[in-house]
Amino acid sequence: MLYGQFESADRQMRALVTRAVQDRSALIAAALTPILKDVDPTAPMALNTELAKYGSDGTVLKLMYQPPADKATGRFYLVGSTPPLQPDAVSAELEELRQRGILQRLSEACRWDASDEIRYTQADGRVELLTSIIPIYARGNCWVLTSTHVTSEFLNTSIGRPYWETREIRVAAGIYLVVAILALLIAFSIRLSLARFRTVANDISQGRIGDSAFTRRNVVPELSSVARDFDKLVHELRRVSRQIRQSAEDNAHSFKTPLAAVQSALRPVRRAVPQDDIRARRALEIVDSSLARLLALVNAAQHYDTSAADMIDAPRLPINLSTLVGDAARHFREILAARDIRLTRRLDDRAVVRAGEGMLETVLQNVLENAISFAPNGSSIVVTLTANQETVELQIDDEGPGIEPARIDHIFERYFSSRPDDGPGSDGNVEHSGLGLWIVRRNVEALGGQVSATNRIGGGLSVVIVLPRNGHE
Repeated sequence: MLYGQFESADRQMRALVTRAVQDRSALIAAALTPILKDVDPTAPMALNTELAKYGSDGTVLKLMYQPPADKATGRFYLVGSTPPLQPDAVSAELEELRQRGILQRLSEACRWDASDEIRYTQADGRVELLTSIIPIYARGNCWVLTSTHVTSEFLNTSIGRPYWETREIRVAAGIYLVVAILALLIAFSIRLSLARFRTVANDISQGRIGDSAFTRRNVVPELSSVARDFDKLVHELRRVSRQIRQSAEDNAHSFKTPLAAVQSALRPVRRAVPQDDIRARRALEIVDSSLARLLALVNAAQHYDTSAADMIDAPRLPINLSTLVGDAARHFREILAARDIRLTRRLDDRAVVRAGEGMLETVLQNVLENAISFAPNGSSIVVTLTANQETVELQIDDEGPGIEPARIDHIFERYFSSRPDDGPGSDGNVEHSGLGLWIVRRNVEALGGQVSATNRIGGGLSVVIVLPRNGHE
């Protein structure tokens, strides 16, 4: 856009300068016409003296003459100039005019009304700029007055050449090129530094690097403050994670201590109550059940807080889900045996993802726990694990009652619970308080994955978890 505007302004300036030069040459030609009617073409000294009157501003005036005998050949001869020149000094100019067909047209009619701006190079390497060609017809003879310029004021302009060839444009282009190269170098340097930041972030997520990592690896001074801010952010996140874990442990200990004391105090009471006192025995059972529920609630709260801390600061390491599924199955071995529930595993050993181990353990335990709680006694639960180049898919199918179609989209919401009054899933354990599947979705999405649930055609619920193999980047 700027180039077009500058070129338009230069074109107008060039037209004004060229028109002024041509008008001046036309006036000189008009002044020479009466003289040329009586002059002898073979007397160059007289012509040089006359031309010298008009060439004091640095303009080179050349007067050429065509004898009548050379009209057919189109030849012209130098008969006068200012400053004085040798005849061979005009050869380059005449050759340029001949190649352009200008001499031929002048020979035919001794007329020229076009505007020409011609640059040519003399034998000694000097560049000259031809700005006007004025034919003079006097007493049957054809004369041609040309104006040329050799000064830098004209040669440095765009007259007689494209605008982009001028020195100003080339200098500007050179400056822009240097600026562009510097900008590219700066951008490349910043890109490299940002790539280092990305590498540092991955190393931090995988637990391979300590504090002040961004500051140590930054090489761009302009990004130093950003690197320090990142390091402060990482330090603060790690501090918060430690505080959450410590608070979870302290809170759990604070609740478990009085609960254990109550359980211990109930033992002599239980021994002292007669066996036939049904009402007292029932009251003791309610107290035992409530204590068990409170203890389970404390464990669930501690597990919930620890899982939240893992999301903040847990190393993302390669984890084989096949091994993790086996560990989770062993965790539920006793309850599976007590209820005669068969757990079938179809596992792909290639199912490796990059994640925090605690986050995945929580996901597997909560999903299996949900399936077991709804599965009827003597039924089956199938765990299928498949892997491809980009993702790992974990599917858990049970034979429970499933979920009402109108409510299935809400089962991963916080505090949502949908359990029958009796049958599978009707027990009142605290693990079914509506947080289990919500934690599953939270952890899976934090790892860049997705979780969904559908009712099976033959009955039961199918939960599908899809995780990226390289973790969430």
